[in-house]
Amino acid sequence: MNVIEISQPGAPEVLRLAVRAAPVAGVGEVLIRVAASGVNRPDVLQRKGLYPPPPGASDLPGLEVAGVIESGDAEAMAHAGFKLGDRVCALLAGGGYAEQAVAPVGQCLPVPAGWSDAEAAGLPETFFTVWANVFERAALQPGETLLVHGGTSGIGVTAIQLAKALGSQVIVTVGSDAKAEACLKLGADRAINYKRDDFVAEVMRITGGRGVDVVLDMVAGPYVARELNCLAEDGRVVIIAVQGGGQAEFNAAQVLVRRLTISGSTLRARSLEFKAGIARALRQHVWPLLEQGRVRSVLDRVFAAEAAAEAHAYIESGQHVGKIVLAW
Repeated sequence: MNVIEISQPGAPEVLRLAVRAAPVAGVGEVLIRVAASGVNRPDVLQRKGLYPPPPGASDLPGLEVAGVIESGDAEAMAHAGFKLGDRVCALLAGGGYAEQAVAPVGQCLPVPAGWSDAEAAGLPETFFTVWANVFERAALQPGETLLVHGGTSGIGVTAIQLAKALGSQVIVTVGSDAKAEACLKLGADRAINYKRDDFVAEVMRITGGRGVDVVLDMVAGPYVARELNCLAEDGRVVIIAVQGGGQAEFNAAQVLVRRLTISGSTLRARSLEFKAGIARALRQHVWPLLEQGRVRSVLDRVFAAEAAAEAHAYIESGQHVGKIVLAW
């Protein structure tokens, strides 16, 4: 099969087309003929040598795919309601940049009715991440307010739509007025251009001094202290990336007096059981929203698989609104 591999750590140009033996599905797994592969920032980190795959995972980048089940564990498939030939999207620990990929059955979800393979390939990584962090870890409730940094990222557009569909208010930060407008069209209640306005002051103004209930933080570093300053009492910050650095200083007294929670998680190395639990929750609570059109695909660009280097350069440029996908 054709794959995109990382020849050595480095710039996008280290991604190269290669040929490898096709994987074989084992117990509890399916083999997917991949039609499209999602591109995510963890892929960029892996390409740079900063995010190695967990033990036992493929060394190929790629954490999400969409395609057709070609073979697999018949008993596991039947238990999950799948059969050969079904169109699915799946969350992987690696190996998604390939014409064929193996996925645990528990991490597969049906392609929503009316969705293309390219649209479906952009679902798993962001939807698993947002559900696990915003709705399970941070327990965002209807009527509460969510602050999302990077509103036009794949994570951002997912968080906006899910939070709004499930009854919350959403404020986002973005780097331009054009991106602010894109977020507002997706349903965000307010969008703050952080290059022009101080997001802490704006959040407090927008909320009448109350603050937000949950912050979805992909920056960390100096942002953590600022986020505490714009949290409501009993507010929660959940950190899912450290683009601004891993070190943070903040006023711990605030945490005590206002009963704040700072948490975070990564998904890739979590157990199969944990990820399967998220998949079940998504199928129950979120997939109906996709089928009904209440949450839609936000697909920025589709690149041919052999143009993976160009796709990586594009995601690093920060120009995109939504998801970037490779087509096989």
